Amino acid sequence: MGRARVAGLRRRLSLSHEPWVPSASGPDVTAPGPAKTDVALTPWLARLIRGWVLRAFPRGKSQIDYDTPVGDVGLFGPDSVTWRIHADFPGMLSGGLSALALQTLHPRALAGVYDHSNFREDLVGRLRRTTAFVAGTTYAGHAQAQALIAHVRRIHGQVRGHTEDGQPYAADDPDLLTWVHVTEAHGFLRGYARYCRPVPPALADAYYAEARRVAIALGAHEVPGSVAEVEAYFARVLPQLRCDARSREVLQVLARIRLPVPLPGLSRDLFLGAGLALLPDWATALLGRTRLQRWGDRQCARVLAWLAPMFRLALVDGTYALACRRVGRPVQAMYDWPEQHPPSR
Repeated sequence: MGRARVAGLRRRLSLSHEPWVPSASGPDVTAPGPAKTDVALTPWLARLIRGWVLRAFPRGKSQIDYDTPVGDVGLFGPDSVTWRIHADFPGMLSGGLSALALQTLHPRALAGVYDHSNFREDLVGRLRRTTAFVAGTTYAGHAQAQALIAHVRRIHGQVRGHTEDGQPYAADDPDLLTWVHVTEAHGFLRGYARYCRPVPPALADAYYAEARRVAIALGAHEVPGSVAEVEAYFARVLPQLRCDARSREVLQVLARIRLPVPLPGLSRDLFLGAGLALLPDWATALLGRTRLQRWGDRQCARVLAWLAPMFRLALVDGTYALACRRVGRPVQAMYDWPEQHPPSR
């Protein structure tokens, strides 16, 4: 994203000075997001941002009920770090795109997607299904979360094949499940830390320890549960990774994705660039990002960091707000880090 496009976007988003206050009819009136912000929105801008998100990720399609059973805290609950990390839309979308780019570097993991997925024709649908799974396993009640996990396990059991060089792969291979999980958790945590607020080291460890519950339920083994363990895991896996023709093809599809939103090209470039800015240096090098591309990624990261508080103010009734209401916890509690952390398993 060049300087002219960045400046133009900033001008478009600062046309009025009338502050916006959330409607009292919504379930989350006093707390606009997972971190405090002093930013004020114009009514026009609030509607624009909210409309953008709901066009990209429509609600009600997944059939997940976040309102019941009353009192059911689900797999994590309101005292978890996970509820806070996963409540931040900018961090989650950029982090998810970062994870997708990282996943293209693992030949066996990529082969399952390449051979068995319709990502070429329906990458938007794939993103929406992944988003629904993460939201449901994070914020829905126990029974629904377990049903989502069981559904994905059934799908994984049908995905088998061989890579181009003859290596066997299976989507339910514990090693591949661990890879996919770690890349996603890594992206979500880095997205939150860069575009929402810093995460204290102990709470970053707690997030990894909590989030691996879903991976273990899916069949992953030896899932890292701290920042140090994740870094050691990447170091062990690094010799297996490469950027090949298939990697580049998937990345090209990702770079051409058009969400059904206003300014689809600019929106894609912004979030994808901000996601690529989250990658570790070794991944950026493997992907062959040029100096100019890395500069563009950093500019996207700057713009998203500037926009992120506006997203939080505009999205006043997300799934985390519904889940808080279900368990009788004020959404304001999401502003503060939990004092105690649940066991890692």
